[in-house]
Amino acid sequence: MLKQTLVLGLLTLSGLYSAHAQEVLTLEKALNTAFEHSPSLIQSKLSLEQRQLNLKAQDASLKSQFSLDVTPFRYTRNNQYDNFNSKWYANETKMSSASFGITQPIKWTDGTISLYNDFSWQDASNRTSGGNNTSFNHNLSLRISQPLFTYNRTKMQLKELEYALENAKISYALQQLSIEKNVTSQFYDVYQKQKDLNISRDEYNNQKQNYDIIKNKVEAGLLAKEELYQAEVNLANSESTVYSKEISFENAKDNFKLLLGMSLDEDIAILFDNNIPTVDVNINDAVKYALDQRMEIRQKQITLEQDVFSIIRTKAESEFKGDLSVRVGMDALAGKVKNMYDKPTDNEEVRITIPIPILERRAKKAKVKSSQLAMESDEISLEEQKKEIVIDVRQICRNLPTLIRQIEIKKKSIENAERTYEINLEKYRNGNLTGMDLQQFQNQLTTAKQDYTSAIISYKIELLNLKIQTLWDFETHKSYLPVDLLK
Repeated sequence: MLKQTLVLGLLTLSGLYSAHAQEVLTLEKALNTAFEHSPSLIQSKLSLEQRQLNLKAQDASLKSQFSLDVTPFRYTRNNQYDNFNSKWYANETKMSSASFGITQPIKWTDGTISLYNDFSWQDASNRTSGGNNTSFNHNLSLRISQPLFTYNRTKMQLKELEYALENAKISYALQQLSIEKNVTSQFYDVYQKQKDLNISRDEYNNQKQNYDIIKNKVEAGLLAKEELYQAEVNLANSESTVYSKEISFENAKDNFKLLLGMSLDEDIAILFDNNIPTVDVNINDAVKYALDQRMEIRQKQITLEQDVFSIIRTKAESEFKGDLSVRVGMDALAGKVKNMYDKPTDNEEVRITIPIPILERRAKKAKVKSSQLAMESDEISLEEQKKEIVIDVRQICRNLPTLIRQIEIKKKSIENAERTYEINLEKYRNGNLTGMDLQQFQNQLTTAKQDYTSAIISYKIELLNLKIQTLWDFETHKSYLPVDLLK
């Protein structure tokens, strides 16, 4: 009855997820799947693309801008009362015009230079005087506008957009690294539970073998029934452990599929690379890689650059500034087109405007001081982050040799536990060992296998931490910096 119950239960549990083909996942495949479907990574990429478009728009605004305004026809009419004649008269005006302009921003001075060409035609009739006037007008002008005594807004805005784009690229890359760490950790967690399930099944098979041995001896009158009762308890406990490990494994798979953006109805299995890479890590080199390549440091540096811009803007608010405007042009007016340029009129204009701040310097001085203090705080934050990075890298480097040694010890422990179990199993078969004593050796073997798996996973995770902390792959001796994103 016990055998039938166990077999039926295992078939039921395993059959819950057998409706779909099983997807075998390597770590690389799992990472690619996560990168493709991660909502947070997709959002980060959209933000990156937005910053790229903002920069393109700003670059486009610094190129020559062309404008053309055309009024093909305009008609106006107004009624006027003539008091002398006591009559109403209508005045009518017909006109058309066109204006073409070219404006070129000057990036390095924050000024603009423009060329405008205006042409118009007008036909006006005055019923009061009985006159009719037709005129053609042409205006050509060159205009220069230049801010004085202030910072270059155009250049600074462009630089800020460049920083925003770089920050978005860094955020995207950091998001990738975060996903890689989370996926890798959960990948190993699923494997750990998959391994635990297999170990528990092996333990059940051993318990079933012991149960059969005891049952045969009891039936032969070589052992008391109490031994059979204990064997049944051990087998039932082992069966319960299999159920528990099965459920834990399935729950871990569901969480992992959710992280990868996979369908929850799809079954997966983990293909684990048992290779244990040994790397030669120099602490000083690792620290140097981290300080040179960590993107969080670059983000702090960008913040400091933005602090400088903030100080410049705040200072400019309390300083003298002005605008220089220069206009040189020609006007032509005539009743006929052919006579327009007989007597053109030259016109020039130079204008300087200087607003003078009054009773504002105290408030703006406080704002400048506040911006400077914010910059000092960010400088301290940068130095503290560098120290934290150094400490983290050093700790990882010190842990790696210990973890390698732990793997060697745990592997040796499995070998010893297997030999011990086989020796005592033979004693048990010969009647020289109780079932409870054998169970103890079985538990030792199970624990040794689990500890070995945990040791391998701990080492691999620490290697990943080192790679993320330094952005250097010590296995391939290559930079781990996502260069394609930072170009």
